[in-house]
Amino acid sequence: MTQKHFVLVHGSCHGAWCWYKLKPLLESGGHKVTALDLAASGVNPKQLHHLRTLHDYTLPLMEFMSALPDGEKVILVGHSFGGFNIALAMENYPHKISVAVFLTAFMPDSVHSPTYVLGQFNELTPAEIWLDTQFLSYDTPEDPLRTLIFGPQFMSKKLYQLCSPEDIALGGLLIRPSSYFTEDLPKLKKFTDEGYGSVKRVYIICSEDQAITLDFQRWLIENIGVVEVKEIKDADHMAMLSKPQQLCQYLLEIDSDE
Repeated sequence: MTQKHFVLVHGSCHGAWCWYKLKPLLESGGHKVTALDLAASGVNPKQLHHLRTLHDYTLPLMEFMSALPDGEKVILVGHSFGGFNIALAMENYPHKISVAVFLTAFMPDSVHSPTYVLGQFNELTPAEIWLDTQFLSYDTPEDPLRTLIFGPQFMSKKLYQLCSPEDIALGGLLIRPSSYFTEDLPKLKKFTDEGYGSVKRVYIICSEDQAITLDFQRWLIENIGVVEVKEIKDADHMAMLSKPQQLCQYLLEIDSDE
C-alpha cells in the first residue's frame, strides 16, 4: 500500500477540530493526515478583524504547502467555503497536489471571477435559509469586513441535522466568527488553467445537505467539470461528523498520482 498524505481544510466558522472522527480513520489505514486551522479559526491565534483578504485567511495552508519538500504531493480536501482555500493552493502549488477533493464545497472555475460561484449561490438561495446566523460588519465603511457567525438553529437544522447531539454541542462551543471575504473576492484574478485547472478535481456530494443544496452541488460540478463524482447518501453538510466511515472509504478509493 502506498501511503497517502491527506490535508484537510475546514469550512467557515469551523476549525481543524471538525475532522476529529475522520483523521484517526484515515491514519488507521497507514496514511498521513494534516488537519489545519485557517487564520482566525480553531486555535489559530489570529483575530478575524486582522484579516482582509482570502489570502490572509488561507495563509496557514499556503505556508504549509510552501514548506512541503519538492517531490512530495498531497491530497487536498476542502469542505464548504474551504473549496476557495484549496483553490488558492491549487493555483499556486499545482505541482504539489495529486488531487483536490471538494466535499460539498464551493468550487470556482477558471472562466469567471472567483466570486462568481458565491454570487450564484446567493442568487439561488433564499435569505431565509440562514435562520439565526448573524451577519455583521467590522471597521469603517471605507475598509469593511463583512462577517458571519452561524446561529444555533442554523447549525442544528441546516448543517448538523443528521449529526449526534454531542457533535451539535461541540460545534456550538467551538465555532468562531468568519467571513466570506465578499469585498476581496471580486478583486482577485481569475484562477488559471495552468495552475488551478491543471489539478485533478473530485467532488463528493452530500445528498441531504440543507446548506449547500444537492441542486447547487450539481450545478457546481456542471459549471466546471471534475474527473470523478462520489455521493454520500444520507449525509448532511457535516459529512465528516455524520458519515465519517463512508467519507473515509471514498477518500481512500480516489485515484491519485502518488
